[in-house]
Amino acid sequence: MFDIDNMTASSPGISTSCVNISAVERDTGLSKDTLRAWERRYGFPNPSRDSNGERVYPAEQLEKLRIIRRLIDSGLRPGNVVSEPLDVLYARMQTLPSSVPRTEGEFTAADDAFRLLKLHRLVELRQLLSHSLMRLGLQRFVLDVVAPLNELVGNGWIEGRIEIFEEHLYAEQIQQLLRHAIGTMPGDGSGPRILLTTLPGEQHKLGLLMAEACLSVEAAHCISLGVQTPVWDIVQAARAHHADIVALSYSQATPFNTVCANLANLRGELDAAVELWCGGSFWQTARRTVPGVKAIATLAEIPAALATWRREHSACSAAQ
Repeated sequence: MFDIDNMTASSPGISTSCVNISAVERDTGLSKDTLRAWERRYGFPNPSRDSNGERVYPAEQLEKLRIIRRLIDSGLRPGNVVSEPLDVLYARMQTLPSSVPRTEGEFTAADDAFRLLKLHRLVELRQLLSHSLMRLGLQRFVLDVVAPLNELVGNGWIEGRIEIFEEHLYAEQIQQLLRHAIGTMPGDGSGPRILLTTLPGEQHKLGLLMAEACLSVEAAHCISLGVQTPVWDIVQAARAHHADIVALSYSQATPFNTVCANLANLRGELDAAVELWCGGSFWQTARRTVPGVKAIATLAEIPAALATWRREHSACSAAQ
């Protein structure tokens, strides 16, 4: 079956090398809202329109957006790079630090998996990941293999050593493996009931799935809405499923001020008894928090956060 969203534009007067906004979103990881906001604020990208009035982007703009995404992932702000010409962006790319090479004895399962990904040996990659999962268990697999492998793939993306299709292949392999493992986890009904999602514009699907895996290991009852759920739908779902906690995942690329504003908005809409948790590595260096929001900087903090919730709610039940 053809994926219409990712087909190239073929309307009269539009080059066949142009792609629509859905294809750009998938290729670069930049949301449609972000692309439209940059268009208004910075004058780039500057798409053409097809016969239906829909945005289509020529190949050179897509290439520039890929480089911008790499620079943002490396820590630069959109305002410092989006308006720059392509040759300046290429020069910036050359100044990015490379990954630190490892000695022969320092290689891990993550390194082996990265090597197999680059060699396009998918059968061996799946076998390696499956064996690591069976040997380590789900939580250690997420923390000791998937997390460092994410970093390797992310660095490979920033340095231009990973192609778009390779990143997609990697994400698909990990997602399939984690979903199957989560589905086999027994639940003991001890709670809490946790609703997992991201807000519109945030496509951190793999991070959300990794969090669900770590929560499931700790016998939390997880209800995943997937990614990009509007605020009111989150509120309704939390009420319908009697959620104790709503947990959001954010990627490093999302501006921290945007994260704080979104969290404050959602906190104001959720019922007071529902806790709001937010995961993202940006909390490690954040200078402020959001009232009523529990910040979780790393997946390794999840067991302690759950233990605290259970202890507090056990004490409340005893008091009643």
